[in-house]
Amino acid sequence: MPNLLPLCQWLNAPRPDDTPVAWCGDRCWTLGQLRYDVSTLTTDLQQQRGERWALCLDDSYLFLVALLATLHAGKTPVIPGHSRLLLLEKQRALFDGVLSDRPLRLSGPLRVVRSSQRNNAPFHPLPAVADAAFIELFTSGSTGAAKRVVKTLTALDREAALLATFFGDRLHGCRVVASVAPYHQYGLTFRLFLPLAQGLVMHSVTIAYSEQLAALDPQYRYLFISSPAFLKRIDAQLASPPVAVLFSAGGSLAWDTVDKTHRWLNIWPDEIYGSTETGVLAWRHYQHEGLCWRPLPGIHFHQDKRGLRVSSPLIPHGEGLPLDDVLQFDDTGGFSLVGRKDRLVKIEEKRISLNEIEQYLRALEGVCDAAALPITRNGRQGIGALLVLNDAAREQLKQRGNKAQLQAWRRALRPWLDPVAVPRDWRIVDEIPVNSMNKRIYAQLQELFHENP
Repeated sequence: MPNLLPLCQWLNAPRPDDTPVAWCGDRCWTLGQLRYDVSTLTTDLQQQRGERWALCLDDSYLFLVALLATLHAGKTPVIPGHSRLLLLEKQRALFDGVLSDRPLRLSGPLRVVRSSQRNNAPFHPLPAVADAAFIELFTSGSTGAAKRVVKTLTALDREAALLATFFGDRLHGCRVVASVAPYHQYGLTFRLFLPLAQGLVMHSVTIAYSEQLAALDPQYRYLFISSPAFLKRIDAQLASPPVAVLFSAGGSLAWDTVDKTHRWLNIWPDEIYGSTETGVLAWRHYQHEGLCWRPLPGIHFHQDKRGLRVSSPLIPHGEGLPLDDVLQFDDTGGFSLVGRKDRLVKIEEKRISLNEIEQYLRALEGVCDAAALPITRNGRQGIGALLVLNDAAREQLKQRGNKAQLQAWRRALRPWLDPVAVPRDWRIVDEIPVNSMNKRIYAQLQELFHENP
């Protein structure tokens, strides 16, 4: 196991300039190129007045450049988790400027991050990263508003060290490819922090299709960072790619997906359980159906009068954090995931706030009230929407027809919501059913979608 590097030493530690860092096709970025790109952007950011910079980049190498430059410039990286233009405009109060790998028509400061032709000037160590430096991530909160999660570099370095130590030599010498973006906690940890800490070379683009995986150069071993959403769509008829280790997170894998993946790759997946707030918590090497999750080293679950909480070396609060998931433990300390206790749901492994969807539904013209809930049809989960319309909107619906009106509503929602959060099934009702405590009766709402529209 090589010595692990904390983020503050990724660039300034004495390592050869020709150390490979990332690749895409025939192109390889070395440590020397990374140092040059980060130094260039650091100098630019030091001249900017804004302190908080949103990282909206899909390319993982350029995301890494932006992250390191922001920190070495003494700024705060803000990771909104998307690059949707209208939503970024709405969230302008969260940051002073945006770093992107493509032009965006934003009203505030924007810097487009690129990898420039490196000159022959010697590398001068970058300004030290502050000991108290942190990264801000934003994820859907139960209120529908973006929830701010502060991750210290210390916690992120510890998480990478925990994973590197736990999985040990299995990761040694692997190249890292991923089907998940670098701007969520899972991608940030496994696609950036873990490879850079261990000196592994990472792929700069996100794998979107099985064909890209099957086309990987067979002379290397690969660590594949994936999710159930990708794995359940794999084309097992393709040639088996040289994947040596497979991580999956973001939701539990269905057993038929595990079985199909194993037959294609000839390895069992390592599933990771955790959250943005807590970091990694548990793991299972999924070799048979119903296998329980096991806590990772140093992770402790405990029940108190407020509910189930977890404590961890990655959580700075001594009392731990409450869990949104409902867990069922066995006598050996293993557990199964039973469900969630809040209004956050996972659709294709993306955390979706039902409250946020309802907020945007109510903003549609002519909508008096709305409800959103997860709906499963033909084995596929999506979002169902119930709307209460005013008289003018009902008349418009009658004149335009259901199909045209639904398309118009979907178009209005797409700039604000992740594609999987845009409702697929719609119902128009006279009122949203409630009980005597004025609480919505979600079982009754579900029944409305059992009927034909």
